[in-house]
Amino acid sequence: MTQLHPNFKPSKSEIDSMIRVNQAGEYGALRIYAGQLKVLKDDAAAPVIEHMAEQEQHHLATFNKMMQHRGIKRTIFTPLWHIGGFVMGYVSAKFSRNHAMACTIAVEEVIDQHYQDQINHLGECPQHGELKQHLIQFRQEELEHRDIGLDHQGHDIKGQQIFSGMIKTVTRTAIWLSKKI
Repeated sequence: MTQLHPNFKPSKSEIDSMIRVNQAGEYGALRIYAGQLKVLKDDAAAPVIEHMAEQEQHHLATFNKMMQHRGIKRTIFTPLWHIGGFVMGYVSAKFSRNHAMACTIAVEEVIDQHYQDQINHLGECPQHGELKQHLIQFRQEELEHRDIGLDHQGHDIKGQQIFSGMIKTVTRTAIWLSKKI
């Protein structure tokens, strides 16, 4: 998504789609962290994962409120994100703490670009300034999560490019599906 010209204004359906996909993504992120914490609850990384989950909970609550206010329905894929997010987090943590952090890095790199695309698409449209400010704040927090993953050796796993590529493909697919329905 890119802004075409200064007078461009996103349509209601575009804004609804942004909010729906972001709500689904934040829900999926919470489920990933729940899966990771199931495995790593006694690990030194648990407080860091809990911190990231708390921020995702705030993001989710914000998008839930927007959805309720605008009458937007959740994606029909929510049950899949419930299970899939948990499994992604659980399996990555079962491999190792570093794999859990690699999962976080990969997801957050995709979300960074996703939120930046939305911010660019909103441009300077004052009608959607509040949404844009949330996206800017949440993007910064997602980048913080990526950096936490890097600080906790998430880049130091065997087959990192393949593992990261798989996680990114799943994340991009979830975004694409959640935009539609």
